[in-house]
Amino acid sequence: QVHLVESGGGSVQAGGSLRLSCAVSGDTYNSHRITWFRQDPAKEREGVASINRYGIPQYYTDSLKGRFSISRDNTNGKNTVYLQMNSLKPEDAALYYCAAGESVVYIFRPNDYQYWGQGTQVTVSS
Repeated sequence: QVHLVESGGGSVQAGGSLRLSCAVSGDTYNSHRITWFRQDPAKEREGVASINRYGIPQYYTDSLKGRFSISRDNTNGKNTVYLQMNSLKPEDAALYYCAAGESVVYIFRPNDYQYWGQGTQVTVSS
């Protein structure tokens, strides 16, 4: 069993930055891929960034890769995955979720993930 809790969301102006955190607990945390998804009420849930057990990141689009950065910190008992978001745009506004999956086939397919947090809201004003 893996438990995830997101934090760090908020309201910023376009061009601003936020850092989201995903605190992960569970006996097998280090064997799971952790991925950030986001969902606007008018759209389907979409992938943002993912990081595997070895710390190798992947991004859903090149545009996100240039503005967002995912990392994980397993030191000193801290099991946290971060999403640093820079140069935020109004279209980045959404509810951001982190998810954990052990046997992920398609990295940005939500159904491949067994565990989900409750989400943290990001609002970007123009």
